[in-house]
Amino acid sequence: MHSFGEQGGRLTYGNYLRVPELLAQQVPQSTPEAHDELLFITIHQAYELWFKLLLHELADARDRMLVGESYLPRVRLERCHAVEVLLVQQVDVIDTMTPQDFLAFRTLLAPASGFQSAQFREIEFISGLKDPGFVDRLRGLAPAEDERLRRRLAEPTLWDGYLALLAAHGFATASEDEVLASLVAIARDRERHGALWDLAEALISHDQAWSLWRARHVLMAERQIGAKPGTGGSAGSPYLRSRLDTRFYPALWSLRAAL
Repeated sequence: MHSFGEQGGRLTYGNYLRVPELLAQQVPQSTPEAHDELLFITIHQAYELWFKLLLHELADARDRMLVGESYLPRVRLERCHAVEVLLVQQVDVIDTMTPQDFLAFRTLLAPASGFQSAQFREIEFISGLKDPGFVDRLRGLAPAEDERLRRRLAEPTLWDGYLALLAAHGFATASEDEVLASLVAIARDRERHGALWDLAEALISHDQAWSLWRARHVLMAERQIGAKPGTGGSAGSPYLRSRLDTRFYPALWSLRAAL
């Protein structure tokens, strides 16, 4: 017989979620402690937790498309979109930190940088934006992070999964022109191809949300440090701005002009 609630239960909220271990991970480096350093650490750790969930959902969506499923991949991508809206909103919390308060501990961060987030790059890689040179350029990766990034480079992307699904439904995908023609046919007959259209829309929502996050991140960085270089040696704001026009699924954007 199982006992639920606070009476007699062996599994508690705290030990199931490992709350003591979780709350021990926010360790400011400043002495005396800068007030806003805890905010900075908490926000970025929260991002990494959301990135972990996104990778879990995106990988499952891809794997299911590769074997011919269309319903659950869309469900997974819709969850990802909800998380990505939250990622953009979290920047509002960072914006409560003034440049002066950030400067109180910023020099202690070097050479650490958000540029070094392996999970962020994993999301880009699995989404279709692969950059083999990035892994070689990046310094400070743990062996496990390096292995994960190289695995993401070698494995299929979400776009590969979608193209496999199109092919399974009899659409031509051998060239960019064929893919575009297939997408146009799907878009013009949503009665017959509604599941494929909805999935394409879920993919572009993921793409758009990531673009919005990039744009919001640029403004946040410029608000905090202006045109200063990043702590990890990147160009800072100019580098972030150079990524604003990046897209995961150019064909889905080109489709709009072809309709």
